[in-house]
Amino acid sequence: FTYASTAYKEKMKEISVLSLICSCLYPESRKNIMDMDIKPINKRASGQAFEVILKPTSPVSDASHCITNPPKRDISLEDIQKKLEAAEDRRKSQEAQVLRILAEKREHERDVLMKAMEENSNFSRMAEEKLQMKMEQIEENRMTYLAALMDRLQEKERHAQEVRRNKELREALTA
Repeated sequence: FTYASTAYKEKMKEISVLSLICSCLYPESRKNIMDMDIKPINKRASGQAFEVILKPTSPVSDASHCITNPPKRDISLEDIQKKLEAAEDRRKSQEAQVLRILAEKREHERDVLMKAMEENSNFSRMAEEKLQMKMEQIEENRMTYLAALMDRLQEKERHAQEVRRNKELREALTA
């Protein structure tokens, strides 16, 4: 029986949750929380098992253990009116807050859109300037190439005239 009493003491430490529940349900029986019977059940492989039996209370105190709702307070028309006004104020406040948040989001979206348009405009302007510079460079290179080509062509023409003159001079000397 000493093992059962030791196990009983250990189980009493473990049933604090049960005593808490009982004390919540029956606050006046807090002092009598020990009005329970614990019977050890045969030992199992996982440990010792117990059956906790709460001792029945006397029939006289049954009414005192009934959990009842607190008595309803008479609510006056003024109280109802105040609550309705407070609820309306809360609703208006919440609605104003939602509208403010939406306005902030719209403002942010507009700022983002303006920034995107500005960046797009800057990109277009830069791309146009870059293209213009590229076209000017191409035109300049083309003119340089044509000038070089004309110089070579004129050089060939001078050489051809010189060759013709030398040929005419040779023919004039041999004839």
